[in-house]
Amino acid sequence: MGDAVNEKNVIYVKTLGSYSVSYNGSEIAIGSRDESQIGLLMLLMFHFGKDGASRSLIKNTLFEDRDIEDVSHAIRNVLYNMRKNLKAHGLPDAQFVKQSKGVYYWTDEVPVVEDAREFERLANEALQEPDPKKQADKLSAACYSYSGRFFAGRDNVPWIYQESERYRALFNQITVTLIDYYKDTHKFKAMLDLALFAVRVDPFSEWEIYVVEALTNLGRFADSERYYEDTVNAYIKEYGDRSNEHVRDFIRRLGENLFHDHETIDEIQEKLTNSDDLGGRGYYCSLPVFQELYQTIERTMRRNADKIFLMLCTIVDSKGNPMREGPKLTELSARLKTAAVSSVRHTDTVTKYGQGQYLILLINTTEENCHIIEKRINENFLTSRQRTGISYSVNGLIVQKEDLPVFG
Repeated sequence: MGDAVNEKNVIYVKTLGSYSVSYNGSEIAIGSRDESQIGLLMLLMFHFGKDGASRSLIKNTLFEDRDIEDVSHAIRNVLYNMRKNLKAHGLPDAQFVKQSKGVYYWTDEVPVVEDAREFERLANEALQEPDPKKQADKLSAACYSYSGRFFAGRDNVPWIYQESERYRALFNQITVTLIDYYKDTHKFKAMLDLALFAVRVDPFSEWEIYVVEALTNLGRFADSERYYEDTVNAYIKEYGDRSNEHVRDFIRRLGENLFHDHETIDEIQEKLTNSDDLGGRGYYCSLPVFQELYQTIERTMRRNADKIFLMLCTIVDSKGNPMREGPKLTELSARLKTAAVSSVRHTDTVTKYGQGQYLILLINTTEENCHIIEKRINENFLTSRQRTGISYSVNGLIVQKEDLPVFG
């Protein structure tokens, strides 16, 4: 929070990432932190300071939607208790707060330094700096002063949520500006450090794309590939599975920055080749890969006469209704995956679409063979006492054939 950290008789307030208040080296603990009315009023006064907080904002924060007969009197009571507690923590005998025309202001009797306001000041100064080199230095100082969401964990309070989003948007603006400068000046190590910092303080906000880009530009191809895989797994764990549209789009954009070192075509082909022993089993892949395979085959069918079928397998309960959740469905879904992969040919492709649903792309087959595959899956999936089952839907892939140039 700047050079003022060592100053005496100053209240220091941390609100980014976590919440704490200290005075002359000692922490001020009021009630159960922010959950008490005194703690919330302190936060309001410290944060809005000389700008002031309106009576209605204080009422909504302290008393929410409770019907208070005399709001001013209720606020005065909390202010009185706040002053008593502050004095008990070694602060001077002062008024601390003044009120004018329905607005409450923190006085100058005891200065307050808050990390969020300091971050905002540094960021605005950096954005107004005309010299690119000096701006980069100021942007760096501002970026690294941000340590997480404003008053994390209290997003249910409207004004806290609004401030949190405002600071987060400002952090995004200055970080992207600085990353662009690092890219333009080929400072990829600084770009990597900043992107990794952003991932830590603002998780699941797609900063990982810049990490992969920086690693690639540094020639750290193995590291970028490992980071890509770890990031994909983390996003899938956070958001559900690959059927989530946001996850699919993020993985696609993340992969656009994934490159490898220069290699011979033999080395590349060896890496591209599936080294797994298929043993007659189908090929299982993620939904984004399945979608790209589907679209590729759809394009090639404009010249070929292959018969392609798309099969949807859905787990249903004893009444024939799709199962949508529950621990039993998780176990059945894993069994269906094994049954599907082991029941199709090695030229067919299987993917999980959602919980309890799998897609199968059947190449160069017939509708009659689709029924045979359904029977095989049932044999590998069903047990003698099992009351659940599988519902099948099959569509033929029909594409308007085009007259395309033939290449020799």
